[in-house]
Formats: sequence, structure tokens, C-alpha cells
Amino acid sequence: MAGRFVRASKYRHVFGKSTRKEQCYDNIRISKNAWDSNLLKANPHYLSVNWDSSGGGAFAVIPIDEKGKLPEQIPLFRGHTAVVLDTDWSPFNDSLVASGSDDGKAFIWKVPENFTLHVNAEDIKDVAPVSKLTGHSRKIGHVLFNPAAENILATSSGDCTIKIWDVEAGSPRLTLKHSDPVQSLSWSANGSLMVTTSRDKKLRIWDVRQEQPTHVVPGHPGAKNSRAVWMGELDRVATTGFSKMSDRQLGLWDIKNPKEPVGGFQMLDAISGVCMPFWDDSTNCLYLAGKGDGNIRYFEYENNKFEFLSEYKSSDPQRGVAFLPKRGVNMHENEIMRAFKTVNDSYIEPISFVVPRRSEVFQGDIYPPATGIKPAMSASEWFGGKEGLPPKIDLESVYAGEEPTEVPSDYKPPTQTAPPPQAPSPTKKEPEQAQPTPQPTIASRGPPPSMKEQTSSIANLASKFADKDGPESVDDADDSSSFEEVAKPVDRSERSAAKALWTPKEEISENALWESKGESSGAPASPEETTASAAKSTAQAEERPAAQTSPSQARLWQSSSSSASPTTSTPTQPLAPMPAAALATSIQAPASLPTPTAAATSTDQQPMQGFMTEIKALLDQQTKTMVAQSEKIGALTAEVDTLKGVVGRGQSGVKDERIRELERELEGLRR
Repeated sequence: MAGRFVRASKYRHVFGKSTRKEQCYDNIRISKNAWDSNLLKANPHYLSVNWDSSGGGAFAVIPIDEKGKLPEQIPLFRGHTAVVLDTDWSPFNDSLVASGSDDGKAFIWKVPENFTLHVNAEDIKDVAPVSKLTGHSRKIGHVLFNPAAENILATSSGDCTIKIWDVEAGSPRLTLKHSDPVQSLSWSANGSLMVTTSRDKKLRIWDVRQEQPTHVVPGHPGAKNSRAVWMGELDRVATTGFSKMSDRQLGLWDIKNPKEPVGGFQMLDAISGVCMPFWDDSTNCLYLAGKGDGNIRYFEYENNKFEFLSEYKSSDPQRGVAFLPKRGVNMHENEIMRAFKTVNDSYIEPISFVVPRRSEVFQGDIYPPATGIKPAMSASEWFGGKEGLPPKIDLESVYAGEEPTEVPSDYKPPTQTAPPPQAPSPTKKEPEQAQPTPQPTIASRGPPPSMKEQTSSIANLASKFADKDGPESVDDADDSSSFEEVAKPVDRSERSAAKALWTPKEEISENALWESKGESSGAPASPEETTASAAKSTAQAEERPAAQTSPSQARLWQSSSSSASPTTSTPTQPLAPMPAAALATSIQAPASLPTPTAAATSTDQQPMQGFMTEIKALLDQQTKTMVAQSEKIGALTAEVDTLKGVVGRGQSGVKDERIRELERELEGLRR
């Protein structure tokens, strides 16, 4: 994942937005002079443009709001006898502008009130200068107002000097001498220092009021022009120039130790046009606009280096570029900077640099306080040695359309920081209460069977092997069943023994239990039907011949009949079948049987062991009988199959009667 992390920045997604031709300033005649200047300057109300005019030099002032196609004839600012090379707006008076010309003079102009370009042709009047500054012997290539002191102007000339003017007095007060013509100059934020580049490829940092350079170091080694811009309130300077191989470079300089650029020169590209640097002090962003190409790169200064953000690309080349002061941007659209570029020397296109955000409220994090229109000092105070930064304005008041609110120059917007986590107060932790362990649920059994039910169970068991007069008894037993179907019934002998071990509180028909095995569904029988079914099964057992009943079984029936009393049974929960292993264990160990009910404990405990012995003997006898009957059924089945085979081969007649008899006998045994 190396190299995939992105640096956090509020301006990382800033993009340049072009403007439709209808919203541009069209029908512009820009000067064709080849002097290396920006050609344009802007403030929140006006644009100044070096104009291509005859009969002397002139420049035009275009109100910001008057977009579209300009009239063919407009009022110009005339007064120079040669072409105008540079202009600059006063930072504290939006109607005051200075100009420098090829005639070696600098003029001060004041824009008339309610100035407009859309006037009648008969009423067009050119604007005259209000002050003329003379003192240079050669052309004035650059003019620049002091950003902290009022009415302080710097002018650079072909005579290799920079003069510092007191505009009110109209006279130069200071002179900064160079060995070669100056190519660019820039004030520090407090107006006490200045950085310049010249044709001798030197970078100079001046203490202006001492008229001496504090540092003179080699700059960009290329032969073409280089530019320098002071990075606002920082003690850093940014420069653009060329290498010996004519590659465009960007340099960052520490004014305290400017022997070489911080981190060396940064290579940009190999385009031949001069790069014009522009610094935004509120966002710490640097914009580079190249002459002859349509691209504008922008960087963010962080951690003592320039971090590339993005690039505005256009196919329309530019010769001149100007940037608007921060107090003039459209904050309702999250615009952080606005540039004006010349296109084909015929129209001026605004370029908005926008932070893409959806919010429709003031974005305080991208709009810190900016420099206002109130100077930090007067001209006389500045010449007297005073230093200071001009007060700033809160841009939120500008956003709301109110009068700009001034804040101190060192004001920093409060940052919302999360409160430090508080240590939790020591509290006595209560011991957790032990949760009660759930006890295993013991399956409840039904009440133990009574003596009468034991008698009925044995009678029903014996009736299974007795001859039946018809299917009516089976049907009756099936209809009277009050038990649900058992998924996997246990052996009959085991279940009968288990039923004999218990003494129930209510009477339940055991015959109904065994008959319900043959049905897969059916409604449970009522209590009356259960009692009737049990009585019927007992009567059938008593009517059997004495020869078919063993002596022990007869004694069991007699004792149960004499001790049992007729009761009415109630619907109870069906008894769960007992596993065969548990049944055998309970038979072999009578001592582990559950305790009988309180009514029968004293009476039935002694004869219970005798009953168990007799029941065990009865079960053994019935098992032998069932085995014998099974063998007999198998023999009869084989004989029937043999006779059927003989009949199938055609030898029928004499044995048909015998086959029918055997089939009837076999059917009777199966029942």
C-alpha cells in the first residue's frame, strides 16, 4: 500500500471553472508591446488593461460588473506620451490606480464616481491623471503599491533603479540601485522588505528604508526573465525562472538563509513562456500562470515545501493574467480565488477557483480573515520607521452583505477542538450476582396404575390371543381410544409389565392404549367411553373358559376384582412409554420402584412382590405360546403356498376345500 495514502487538505479538490463567452469582457484591444508585464490588474470593482491606442499611451478601466461586449468607443485614461507598460491598484482605495509608461513617468489616477463604459459617443471624455511622478531617466516597467502603508509607491525603471515615492508629496524619498534592469519586485506583508530579480540573475532582498540589500544570492541560472513573489506574512519567497537548459523552474527561498533554494529548484516543464507567480496569503496557495500557454498550476505551501494540487488547462493561450483580492471573491459559490486572463488579445475571461462543497452556508475553514482596506500606517509613519500589518476583516460579514467587520492583524479564527477525555471517577464496583444455574427438567410421569387397571390390562393382554366372534370388539376399542399415536411402541410384554408396576389415581383403559396403535389419527375418547371400554374388556376376560386361564392369573383377577371400586376416570396426560431396558431393570429390582400413593402404601406394599413374581411367570408362558403360534402360522402358510402351486399346475378339484379351510384357520390365527 506504499504511495497510496493521500495528504489531507481542504484545497485538494479545488478546480478552475471557465466562463461562457457571454460572461467575458469582449471587444478588448490589448497592448501589443513586448515588455514583460502582466498587462492586467484587478480589484473588487475595476479591471485595468494596457490599451492599444494611437496618439500616446493609454489604459482602460473596466467595471467588474459590465460584462459582455464593450462599446467600440470607451473612455480611456490618457496622459502618457508613450505606451503604458504596467498599472497597479491601491490596496486601500479601490478608485486609485497608478501607471508606468515608456516615457519614464508614473501617473496617479482616480476613477470618477459612477464610472461606466456605456455612454453616448458625444459624451465620451478621457480621464486625466491627478498626480505625475517624474524622476526616472528611462522607461518605467513596474509600479507597485506598498501593502501596509498608505500612498507609498515603488517604481522600477530601465535606469536600473527602484524609487520609493510618497504619492501625497509627489516626490521620491528612497532609491534602490541595481546593476541591471529589474525584472520583478514584490513587497513583504508589513511593507518593510522587498525582493527583486534582475537581468544579472541575482536575487536581492532589500531593507527598503536602509536602501541596502540584506542578501544578494544567485537566482535562476537561465537567461530568460525570472519572477519573484513574497509569500505574504511568511518569511519565504517564491521565484520562477529557467534553468540553463531553458526548463521552467520553481524555487522556495528562506529570507534568513537564502544562499540556495529550500530543497533545490523544482522542475515544472520545458515551455518557453515566463511563469507569473501569484500568492494567496489566506489559503497559503501559490498560482503559476504561464505566458504563451493556457494552463494555471496551483500549489499549497505546507511543511516548508510546495505540494502540487491541480492544474487548470485551457487551449486558449494567455499573455496577461491578474488575480482578484480575497475580499472580492464570490463566497456564496465557495470561490477562493478568481483570475482574469487575456485570450487572443481580444477578450478577457474570468477563471474561478472553487472548493467543491454542497453546503450553502459560510465556510469559515476556507475563508480565514483577509486584509481589508484600512492601512496599518500613513506614509510619514512608514518613512519614520514604523512597521506593522494592516488590520483584517472577517469575511463572514462580507458574505452576509454587511459592513466589513475589522479584526486585529494577528487574529486567528478559533478552532474547535475536542475536549480532553476526562478520567472516570473511581467508583466501587458492585460484585456481580451469580445467576442461578438452571436445574435440569425431570420428565413427569403419570400416576401409578390402580389394581383394577392392572386386572384390566392383563385381561386385555389375554384377549389378544382368544378367538373373536367378530370385528365389533376391535372397532369398539378403536373408537374408545383416548391416547395419542406413539411413534415407536415398545414390546407388548414389556409395556404390560410396566403398567402393572404403577398405581394410577384415575382409571385408564389399557385396551384402548393398545388399540390406538393401529390408528394413525383420530380424536381422543371421552372419559365415559374409556370407562365403558375397560369394563367390556374385563367382562370378556371373565367369560373365557377356565382352561385358558392360569391359576396365578385367576388369583390376580379375583384379588383385583374384590379390592377395586368403580370410579369415574378423568382425562389425563398420556403416559410416556418406558424403554425396555428401564422396564427390565425395574422388574429385576423391585426396591427401586417409586413410592405408591398415600392411600395404598400400607395395604399394597406386601402383596406387590407376589404380584411381580406371578406377572413374570405369566409373561414367560405367554412368550412361549406366541412362539408356538408363530411356528404354526409359518407351517400353515407354507402348506397353503404348496397347494396353490399344485392348483396352478392344473391339479385342482379335490384339494380346493382343504385350501379354503386352511386359509380360514390362518386368518383366525392372525387376528
